[in-house]
Amino acid sequence: MKSITWIGGIVAAGLLVGYGAHLAATPKTSAAAAVAAAVNAGAPIASAVGAAVPAAPTGNAPYSDNAQYKVGDHLQQSPDLSNKPYKPSGKNDGAFREIAWESLMPKDWDAMAPFKGLKLDKMEDGDPRAMEALWKAKKYWKNAPIDPSMDGVSIRIPGFVVSLEREGEALKEFLLVPYFGACIHVPPPPANQIIHVHSSKAVKNIRTMDAVWINGVLKVEHSDTMMGTAGYSMASVKVEPYTDQAPAQ
Repeated sequence: MKSITWIGGIVAAGLLVGYGAHLAATPKTSAAAAVAAAVNAGAPIASAVGAAVPAAPTGNAPYSDNAQYKVGDHLQQSPDLSNKPYKPSGKNDGAFREIAWESLMPKDWDAMAPFKGLKLDKMEDGDPRAMEALWKAKKYWKNAPIDPSMDGVSIRIPGFVVSLEREGEALKEFLLVPYFGACIHVPPPPANQIIHVHSSKAVKNIRTMDAVWINGVLKVEHSDTMMGTAGYSMASVKVEPYTDQAPAQ
């Protein structure tokens, strides 16, 4: 995999933090040009680099074949927020309050810092400067700071599943990530955008990259897994298929 392509995946994911769920394809002729255009314009570009990222690994089966999402898509959190799908409804499901993924990131932390000043439009695929930036970004995101005030908070949040441990056909342990394709089609998100979930009971009929809601008590806890580094953990009390309807009050 060429370094510019992977940077495309990282930048696409990073630029999507706090932006809309619908992606804008950028008609450029190379991954480097597409990434550069997005960095300069501040626009999501996962569609522009989507053709260059790898397919889901067969070893991570069962894998969702849900075609309604594209790499980089976030989930709407309320049907009346179509223009701001990253904003939560703020409603409660029992003791669990709905939050946005943004709430897990310190407000003064810049996910895109490793790419500042990087002129990707001047680089060819495989440029050593791009490779250097890639490794800096991976290290920077792996050690992304968490928000300590979120420790012990009862939350409800939507995301995509990355399977870690199964019990037959049922899922016992997984990562929850904010956008489709994370850890599979593109590199893992920052650690403060990954929740390591241990389900209180095996969850049936859930596959990698399925969209779900989870309820549970968040814990500030760093963990390294084969699919990515998580800054938070959760012993979930409820995992259910995703819908964009707010919970009944």
